[in-house]
Amino acid sequence: MRVIAWLVEGTWPACVDAVRAHAPDTSDVVLLHVIGPEVPGVAHGAFAGLLGRGRPGRDPGDRLTDLQEASAAELLEAAAARLGRPCTRLERAGRVEREVVVAAEGADLLVLARDGDRARLGPHSLGPAVRFAVDHAPCPVL
Repeated sequence: MRVIAWLVEGTWPACVDAVRAHAPDTSDVVLLHVIGPEVPGVAHGAFAGLLGRGRPGRDPGDRLTDLQEASAAELLEAAAARLGRPCTRLERAGRVEREVVVAAEGADLLVLARDGDRARLGPHSLGPAVRFAVDHAPCPVL
């Protein structure tokens, strides 16, 4: 059984705990973290448009990309330690919801946590990326 756990800052412990509780010990577990392009893209654009003409070495978008990658590595390390069994760590970059669906190809289970308005019940309790993953996952979703 191949299990993909989509890890997001803030909700990743719940995903790891769900894998520990529901996936057989013999499962091939993949811890997935996806970096979206939005924040560095905004910083690149702001710098180029307002401040950075002629100063490409000072672009804060590059620094934000480095920080995102370091944060993802730390998150995956902490998740692997919490899982406490062999797993594969997978970092992807791109449109988050689409990268999750692509990563779930061939998986037997996709584990994720809701990220929307916790005061609401139903579909609005899921954010857009999670809703997309739930609707388009090529495997069962927990």
